[in-house]
Amino acid sequence: MIRIPGALEPRLRSVQSLMLRVTKGLTFGIRGFVTDADGGVLLVRHSYVPGWHLPGGSVDPGETAAEAVVREVREETAVEAAGPLRLMSVHFNKAMAGRDHVAVYHVPAWRQPSPFVPNREILEARFFSMEDLPADTQGGSRRRVDEFLGRAAVSDLW
Repeated sequence: MIRIPGALEPRLRSVQSLMLRVTKGLTFGIRGFVTDADGGVLLVRHSYVPGWHLPGGSVDPGETAAEAVVREVREETAVEAAGPLRLMSVHFNKAMAGRDHVAVYHVPAWRQPSPFVPNREILEARFFSMEDLPADTQGGSRRRVDEFLGRAAVSDLW
């Protein structure tokens, strides 16, 4: 497991941003906002950046944003969408290559045919009450929860 100290995170993001500019040009990311019947939201903890995040990633060539959400959520958490997704919002992520956008899809219906198994990328995947998120929940993920609950207006920024 590689842990990145908080002070190194801005440098890591700069390197990641440069690599995306060179290799991908425009990037389009997605996040799955998976909710449960108890008012919880599914979050993941990565091996390479601190904090808890909504599951997600990049849209692959030839893939729709909704297909990417289904794939990424399944890959990162072992949770499979079991019904239609709803586009919640789209945000500009200034920190990622200066031209990255992130679409957030609500996944209200799902199943988990097998348990989550930690791996090199995702160390944990758990549901948390939206009213009591972990203290180190990443800012963009925390803002999406506040928007979902109606505590904040939907922002154009991640």
